[in-house]
Amino acid sequence: MTLTISSPVNGTVIPLADVPDPVFAEALVGPGTAIDPGGSASVTALAPVSGTLTSLKPHAFVIVTEAGPGVLVHLGIDTVELDGDGFTMHAEAGQTVHTGDRLITWDTAPARTAGRSLVVPVIVLEGEAESLTVTEEGSVSAGDRLLEQA
Repeated sequence: MTLTISSPVNGTVIPLADVPDPVFAEALVGPGTAIDPGGSASVTALAPVSGTLTSLKPHAFVIVTEAGPGVLVHLGIDTVELDGDGFTMHAEAGQTVHTGDRLITWDTAPARTAGRSLVVPVIVLEGEAESLTVTEEGSVSAGDRLLEQA
């Protein structure tokens, strides 16, 4: 069974190794890719898969699919230090979500002012890099195919 993971945000696909955080860049949390939203003043994060929203923080969320793998989306790097400033949540942990559901709106101004990277890692938790197919680097829209796990 192949799991298709959609892009949660608009931007440019970049290799995970280029994420300015070693925990993500070295795939310590799991394999995946990242999206650079560029100069966007506001970013709307959509559910990249359908499943249960097991964790929802202002800056990140995890959705566990019916097939089992969890998908982590982290909005920016070190944005946890913003204490929620700039983030508006549109869902609650524990609820069932569907691919494309709006989960978080992110006003990126506080992150920019604090000098934080806006790069958005998308990680398959407990995934195997060999089983992932990553969309080629380049422009992507929220909802486009980003990853597939065999």
